[in-house]
Amino acid sequence: MASRGTATLAAVGRWKASAAGVLLLVIAGLTAGCGGASLEPGAVRTDSPTQRPKHAVDVVVIVKDGDTGGRIRGARVRIGPHRARTNKRGIALLRLSRYGTFVVRAVAHGYPQRELALPFDKRRFRQVPLYRPQLQWPMYGATPQRTQSNLSIRLRPPFRRVWQRRIGYIEFPAVVSDGVAYISNLGGTVRALRMLDGKRLWFRKIRHGKSASSPAVVDDDLIVHGMDGYVRVLDRRNGRVRWRFHIGSSTESSPVVSHGIDYFGAWNGNVYALDLHRRRLRWVFHSGYKITSSASLAGGKLFIGDYGGHVWALSPRTGRRRWVSSVGGRVYGTPAVAHGRVFVPSSTGNSLTAFSVNGRRLWAINTGAYVYSSPAVWAGRVYFGSFNGVLYCASAASGHILWTHSSGRAISGAPTVVAGVVYFSNTGRRTYGLSARTGRGLMSFDDGDYVPISGNGSKLLVHGFATLYGVAPR
Repeated sequence: MASRGTATLAAVGRWKASAAGVLLLVIAGLTAGCGGASLEPGAVRTDSPTQRPKHAVDVVVIVKDGDTGGRIRGARVRIGPHRARTNKRGIALLRLSRYGTFVVRAVAHGYPQRELALPFDKRRFRQVPLYRPQLQWPMYGATPQRTQSNLSIRLRPPFRRVWQRRIGYIEFPAVVSDGVAYISNLGGTVRALRMLDGKRLWFRKIRHGKSASSPAVVDDDLIVHGMDGYVRVLDRRNGRVRWRFHIGSSTESSPVVSHGIDYFGAWNGNVYALDLHRRRLRWVFHSGYKITSSASLAGGKLFIGDYGGHVWALSPRTGRRRWVSSVGGRVYGTPAVAHGRVFVPSSTGNSLTAFSVNGRRLWAINTGAYVYSSPAVWAGRVYFGSFNGVLYCASAASGHILWTHSSGRAISGAPTVVAGVVYFSNTGRRTYGLSARTGRGLMSFDDGDYVPISGNGSKLLVHGFATLYGVAPR
């Protein structure tokens, strides 16, 4: 009898026919023989026959990795009081008292818990995708340190184009979480697109709500900063505005959120800490100069630059100054923090300057042209572009230039590093991918302008001038 159950589950794992076939095979294995004998070792346990209601409903929950599509073994699944674990094929079997829509909770090692309301009727099997946090891109710069690099995504060229969707002018990249990309733009629109195929899940047009920054995903919320002086908190399931907060000044600073506090700067020279739970300001710091930089968080400090040429290190808890230094020109872009260093671009200073996290000036590289580009940091190297058309790779420790690549047109957006490939775009409307170690060319894409890449564990997003592309390895 046990061997028959084993054969049944093996058939479920291989099955590629109808959905009803899965359930028939599973139920056949459960009901075969006498007295509800146990299934194979490692298979899912169900309630004993004496506890089953007379008209019970057998259901199947398949738990998989939402990015890679792989089945997850050992996931814990719960529907009300009914609990089970998935077997090696990602299958959990549960017996319910009736048909209906139920909240299904699933969690596995390395994956946060997910809750979905799923209907169980004549189609009695459902899938629950789980997502590893390290394979997501929930904010501008990928991390609170704004390193513009994701160390866990393993996708590399050559790529094939899976889908494309016209967005309108794209200056800042999409953020990605749980299989959905969210992107805002200067047209005052916010979109949610399914990473699988680019399908638009929802669209929100915000009157006077032009956005010159990336949104940020925080739990079930999407935080959007507007040029109209509002911070808006959207329900990321449907795009509905939950609430908004007026700061009275335009902001180009992308949100970075820690412990429920949104940190950002604004044109009026203020740095804000907005408590998203209490819906009020925690503190305000006055820098005295216009701020377009986003804030970086690392080691208990908040780093941000201003048009006075300052880089500030503030206390995230109180907003008090820890230290301040100068880079000799406006800071338009965003500091990146890694390896105990803060890397600060200066547009009118034509430079990238490195400081220790305690404020000691370490080195600087002058390019002779604007450095709007926020830097990327990866494997002890720092990457940045200049209006002279050159992408620079330098040692994060010493500032020694390791290699350069001339693209022939100005580079204004931040480079991005994924799986050992550094990507950048230029004003010639092209996107390039180079070996991050050697600078050797690996790919060229016939669209682009600002920040080139974001994505997740299944696809990368290439940001064209006005079109977003979903690409996957060939």
